Amino acid sequence: MGQKTNPIGLRLGIIRGWESNWYSKDFADKLIEDEEIRKYLRARLKKAGLSRVII
Repeated sequence: MGQKTNPIGLRLGIIRGWESNWYSKDFADKLIEDEEIRKYLRARLKKAGLSRVII
């Protein structure tokens, strides 16, 4: 049985960068806020042709 790795995690820093570039003391709250912002932008800008949302 082989080890399964996440292809995005494997390529971080080589081909792709992080989707978020921030850190905070209240990380859990900011992480939830980050995901809510992404969901909102994807819903509002669905037909805009965005490939990535970088916060």
